[in-house]
Amino acid sequence: MARVVIIGGHGKIARHLAPILAGRGDQVTAVIRNPGHAADVEATGASAVVADVEHLDTDRIAALIRGHDAVVWSAGAGGGDPARTYAVDRDAAIRSMDAAERAGVDRYVMVSYFGARADHGVPSDSSFFPYAEAKAAADDHLRGTALSWTILGPSTLTLDAGTGRIEVGPGLESGTVPREDVARVAAEVLVRPATVGLFIGFNTGNTPIDDALDSLARG
Repeated sequence: MARVVIIGGHGKIARHLAPILAGRGDQVTAVIRNPGHAADVEATGASAVVADVEHLDTDRIAALIRGHDAVVWSAGAGGGDPARTYAVDRDAAIRSMDAAERAGVDRYVMVSYFGARADHGVPSDSSFFPYAEAKAAADDHLRGTALSWTILGPSTLTLDAGTGRIEVGPGLESGTVPREDVARVAAEVLVRPATVGLFIGFNTGNTPIDDALDSLARG
């Protein structure tokens, strides 16, 4: 049994992830900002903890996650407000990484996006630019930590039912993937030490998730 804390616990990916983890016997803590979401989260098998990570410093986040075995960052500002995008997707995410190191929580899984990188190519006048910049900075910071990290790079997210099958590997172009399958990938990398240190870009495909991840580890 692992003790996993999901930051952004009321998000659509998180609400798919929590029952997967709970169903295999993990102890799941879902960090949420709105106390009105507690019942939704606890229906997934997670324990809800109300805390607004956007306004918590590193020490307070460390206290929040201490005692867990892994952190999954699945939080986001939701777009629309560039200042808040930087505050959540970059600054709070980075504080959570520093907090994980401080609290001795070694395993860290970041839900990022397919095109996340410093040279993302998003025009500065695009409404997506602050998110692209924020995720690039957060992912780069994570790579520089001593944590056992994995960064997930799903392509465009959909609300379709998951298929349990993805495509990964060199030369992959962005497509689409259900949020349910992103959750399944997150659950699988948590039990695959060979995915530590990898950025995993993926789309819906024809390969079962566990086989796809195993192929990356072998590569």
